[in-house]
Amino acid sequence: MSVKVLILEDNPVARSFLCKVVRESFSDALQIVEAADLESARREVQVHGMDPLNGIKLMLVDLELPDGNGMDLLSDLMGTPPLKVVTTLYSDDEHLFPALQCGADGYLLKEDRFEVLVEELQRIVRGQPPLSPAIARRLLGHFRPAHADTAPSGLHSNFGALGGNGPNSRPVPLDPTSGETARLSPRENEVLTYLSKGFTIKEIANLMGIKWYTVNDHIKSIYKKLNVSSRAEAAVLASKQGLV
Repeated sequence: MSVKVLILEDNPVARSFLCKVVRESFSDALQIVEAADLESARREVQVHGMDPLNGIKLMLVDLELPDGNGMDLLSDLMGTPPLKVVTTLYSDDEHLFPALQCGADGYLLKEDRFEVLVEELQRIVRGQPPLSPAIARRLLGHFRPAHADTAPSGLHSNFGALGGNGPNSRPVPLDPTSGETARLSPRENEVLTYLSKGFTIKEIANLMGIKWYTVNDHIKSIYKKLNVSSRAEAAVLASKQGLV
């Protein structure tokens, strides 16, 4: 009997990518059910059920959808058998912690390499929580006391993606007169302006006439250059620079 997996993702390219990740991750016979919006996902859940024997065993849930938010589905199904893993572009606290509070059993970043996503999903078989490396680091940094510094010094260099020098570092706000944002390219400045005004990645892509994954690359570059780790921190700097 095949294992049923539901993939909720509105972008067809990303959905196809996630299907490949799932097929590569598990040796079991799989029945992958695809849904492009919240309504379709809820309908598939009703059709296939969630009982331990024949129902959906694993769900990959995108957050921002055309007709709502994946967190709504997580909340609806909180406490039910399927393992629910968020697959998203967002690594900030504003998305991570609400998703976990809504019942997500794991949190993966679609921007991670194919091999990384496969390895993280395979953790399910070993009973370990599927978390992208950057998300695992963020969780450790959030719950570790601010004064704690028990990690070996050799590990600290692995936490650079969070914009600090170690697992407990917080991004240091830039002086708005320092000219740091001048290092952003014109395209990155445009993305930062839209981002600060609250537009989603998909909306920014449509406004700029580029692909969503190109916008995501720009955002990662912006975060790195400005030494920030969330939309809110980037918005503060953009406001100080008069971009919004």
